[in-house]
Amino acid sequence: MLKSVLHWIEKRKAQRRQRQADAQLLIMAEEANAYYEAQRRATRARVDGDRQEFFRWASVAAEIARISPHAEMDMDVLKRIVDAEERRRD
Repeated sequence: MLKSVLHWIEKRKAQRRQRQADAQLLIMAEEANAYYEAQRRATRARVDGDRQEFFRWASVAAEIARISPHAEMDMDVLKRIVDAEERRRD
């Protein structure tokens, strides 16, 4: 049982490190638009039915919001991005 719990903890730590790395890469590449790009990727995954990728990119967006003082997070812009991604799949 303890081995299973330790394995789960290590897996969660690895996921967090990956999320932080993805957030840093987007921030370096996009700076102000990093949050929007992560949300765009999350929306694409949701529309494609890829639940695991959706949660990954939604978590990356949250990490960007947490660590980047320059990331823009306008809900109207985000709604337009989500609408555009959903129309893209129609």
